[in-house]
Amino acid sequence: MKTITHDILLKAKQYGFSDRQLAHLWKTDETSVRELRKRLDVLPVFKTVDTCAAEFAAETPYHYSTYETENESVRSSNKKVIILGGGPNRIGQGIEFDYCCVHGVMGLEEEGYETIMINCNPETVSTDYDTTDKLYFEPLTLEDVLNICEQEQPDGIIVSFGGQTPLKIAKALEANGFKILGTSTEGIDLAEDRKRFGKLLDELAIPCPAWGTTSTVDDALAITQRIGYPVLVRPSYVLGGRAMEICYGDEALREYMAKAVHVSPEHPVLIDRFLEDAFEFDVDALSDGKEVYIGGVMQHIEEAGIHSGDSSCVLPPYQITAQQLHTLMSYTRKLALALNVVGLVNVQYAMQDGVVYVLEVNPRASRTVPFVSKATGIPLAKIAAKLMVGKKLRDLAIGGFNWARHVSVKASVFPFPKFPQARHFLGPEMRSTGEVMGISNNFGVSFAKASIASGMPLPQSGTVFVSLNDNDKRDRALSIVRALFRLGFKIIATEGTAKFLNRNGVPNKAVLKAGEPTLNIVDIIRNGWVQLIINTPLGQTSREDEHAIGQTAMEYKVPFITTLAAAASACKSIDEMRSSQLSVMSVQEHHELAAQGGVAKPVETIEDCERLVEYIRSFQI
Repeated sequence: MKTITHDILLKAKQYGFSDRQLAHLWKTDETSVRELRKRLDVLPVFKTVDTCAAEFAAETPYHYSTYETENESVRSSNKKVIILGGGPNRIGQGIEFDYCCVHGVMGLEEEGYETIMINCNPETVSTDYDTTDKLYFEPLTLEDVLNICEQEQPDGIIVSFGGQTPLKIAKALEANGFKILGTSTEGIDLAEDRKRFGKLLDELAIPCPAWGTTSTVDDALAITQRIGYPVLVRPSYVLGGRAMEICYGDEALREYMAKAVHVSPEHPVLIDRFLEDAFEFDVDALSDGKEVYIGGVMQHIEEAGIHSGDSSCVLPPYQITAQQLHTLMSYTRKLALALNVVGLVNVQYAMQDGVVYVLEVNPRASRTVPFVSKATGIPLAKIAAKLMVGKKLRDLAIGGFNWARHVSVKASVFPFPKFPQARHFLGPEMRSTGEVMGISNNFGVSFAKASIASGMPLPQSGTVFVSLNDNDKRDRALSIVRALFRLGFKIIATEGTAKFLNRNGVPNKAVLKAGEPTLNIVDIIRNGWVQLIINTPLGQTSREDEHAIGQTAMEYKVPFITTLAAAASACKSIDEMRSSQLSVMSVQEHHELAAQGGVAKPVETIEDCERLVEYIRSFQI
């Protein structure tokens, strides 16, 4: 490092070497290289891309950095906030964060702030010429963001609208003297650090699945011996469920540990007891550090363990008691205040045998924010930005939770038809590349609309293939299959399921499982003889069998259902579609109708929840 001159360092930067790359080559750290650059006066300048081609003054110029001489970015004297975007769109992180960034900009502009966006993805609304006051097309690395912060000297930086990417550099930005707006880096770390978070849950008396953290195979095996299989394993500080897996035995766990430590070597692997056959919920909320506003409670249609970005969900929730709803809201308020959340927070829950467990807390914008905002008419991200710059919930007079006079169903869109060899089984790692929403005043119709929009419309007639795990061979499954039979569908089933249906008087025909000699279920699907599949896996072997069926179903565009909850929803939807006429109404019209019902009131007490659950029943869920 002592032999590095101004000219050598300048040439390296002009050739495109980052501080981190140079630190690796020179066997030092990134901070030392940055300090050397400053000492040798090797600093970037910012050039302007004139969006108006010099025909008239550009109101929102684009800037990019380079190592030359003249700086074309002029710092204003206005109070200003920098918002860090989500970076490249990828599975697990994409447009939902861009939505939050744009709405955050709107909120800040209403409060009189100059808004500055940093993002490296031109295919976003946040990087449109008329969205922000100033835009920097730069990578979301510590080096590049610090360069811009030193140029602009903002009053604060918002890192919680761009997903996990900006959160990774939040502490370092704070260490360099820049103010992080919203939830503190301490609160973010408390939610991410499983040991600290586990201690907090104990203090708050909030249950969570048995868990452990480890960096070695031996420790991982010891943890699973204590908490039992199946387990959900994942690296900490990752997004979109990346590298998450469900392990059913020691061999699968050893294989996972061999590769997982390379995903995020600076953080340990988390091991949680996986709750099979449980309901999952998402709660989005706002907090100003003193009060908490529940933005929406969503119930997943798929089983717990499927990534929230892949699961269909319903708002307001269905199949829930007033006490359970009150518990979800109460836990969310406790967690938001304990983490000192300022802005948005998302909490994910699982409910098994009536007990509500906390799965994780994200003190930032989540992928459900656009859905909840459109379903309820409350612009959560816009309000969150106002809270981050000092506004209070009472100042904003949001009112109570208006569950609106409609039911909204979110369905995911998957890329499987374009990737036929990919595994189609949904699990903890996010696979979807988009989502759609169906709205009406009836659950069945909303579910049907969402199914149509997702490219997998439900059939009105034909044959249903049914394969149930042993735990699902009970009254609930019988009622679903009987309802489908009464609707005129023919029923075919695997041998074990066929025997179960025969014992209970449900007419059906047995077919061979996947992998058995022809003519098995895969061949039947390929021949176009099946219009709907209900296959509920449990355990590793049945999940592997499901892969072959799921792959074929996706290839031939046959709706594929993996939980009894989803099957019941589909059955109700098919029934409703026979007596209902689909209609089109804009989101704005839905909210206008909801507003005619009077001012929404807060839902806080158990009595409020009882009234709300009774109200939800009017949606025929």
